[in-house]
Amino acid sequence: QVQLVESGGGSVQVGGSLRLSCVASGITLDYACMAWFRQAPGKEREGVAGFGLRTGNTYYGDSVKGRVTTSRDNARHVLYLQLNSLKPEDTAMYYCAAAKFCRLALLLSDDYKDWGQGTQVTVSS
Repeated sequence: QVQLVESGGGSVQVGGSLRLSCVASGITLDYACMAWFRQAPGKEREGVAGFGLRTGNTYYGDSVKGRVTTSRDNARHVLYLQLNSLKPEDTAMYYCAAAKFCRLALLLSDDYKDWGQGTQVTVSS
């Protein structure tokens, strides 16, 4: 049974930074991908960052490229998302997800079957 628990969200001002964490349990060797998605009220879920569990490759959504970094601590089974230069449009619920197969570079939410409960990020001006 996969369990993903996000933390680290909060309220920050424009230009601030946050580091989100996703503690993962039950991720077996047949899982290939983990990713971060976000969803703002009234908007579709959007891919933020993807991490290839076998390759270490990373991919980022166009709206956050250059401001976001994802990494994984394999020993602690934690996936991180570093958010920098935050903007009001980054306000959303951020979710961690895992998949046995994914088109990593495309960051498609339909590929991911295991999801956390999310952590809220609010950016105010």
